[in-house]
Amino acid sequence: YVREKIGFTLVLRENVKPGDIKKLQEKLSDSKFVKSTRYVDKETASKELTQQLGEDFSGFLGYNPLFESIEVKLYASYTKTDSLEILEKKFLTYPQVKEVFYQKDLVQVINQNIRKISLFVLIISALLTIIFIALINNTIRISVYSTRFTINTMQMVGASNAFIRRPFIKKSLLLGFYGAVIANLILTGGIFAFRDELVGLETPESMQNIGLVFLIVIVLGQLFSWVSTLFAVNKFLRMKFDEMFY
Repeated sequence: YVREKIGFTLVLRENVKPGDIKKLQEKLSDSKFVKSTRYVDKETASKELTQQLGEDFSGFLGYNPLFESIEVKLYASYTKTDSLEILEKKFLTYPQVKEVFYQKDLVQVINQNIRKISLFVLIISALLTIIFIALINNTIRISVYSTRFTINTMQMVGASNAFIRRPFIKKSLLLGFYGAVIANLILTGGIFAFRDELVGLETPESMQNIGLVFLIVIVLGQLFSWVSTLFAVNKFLRMKFDEMFY
């Protein structure tokens, strides 16, 4: 959301025909890296600058010194420093364009802060994932440990390992699914509670990402439960009867 607020101002040459301006704007809008464009004529530019300055500068000068321009907003993936430099050179090749402006210092600060925040979130997420895996694994081990004698009895009467594992895996997958659903409900509640602070989440792309997160939570919940149960049951399937007392 923040990156897509970054954009270029393409200052147009004097006496550019309206048809040429329209063609340029259409060409920009059709580009894969451009999210939106906005044409600003001299009068609109003068009004906006007057609002920012708080006084009518054109009345003082006696004329309007501003040029026509096109404001270009980019998709987030094209707002990194190297991409912006390439796009700046590309825009300057258009015959209608006189100059290209964008806030280089602001772009650098934004990209640095996003990298720092992303790294911090990644580290926290990795640590929490390790903790959750350990908790799930230990809980399932304790659950299977309480039925170790039942497992041994089933082996003694000739039950196959796959037959013994089946009910444990079904139960763990069901619990993993319930856990994932509860986690997604908590995520949904958090997003709803902080919807005013989480600006930009209502876009189609963001909704797709949120849906992907929900799907990953369900898949990982099933995967962690299945793997932990498999290892725990296999451990007791290999145990001898005397070892089960320790």
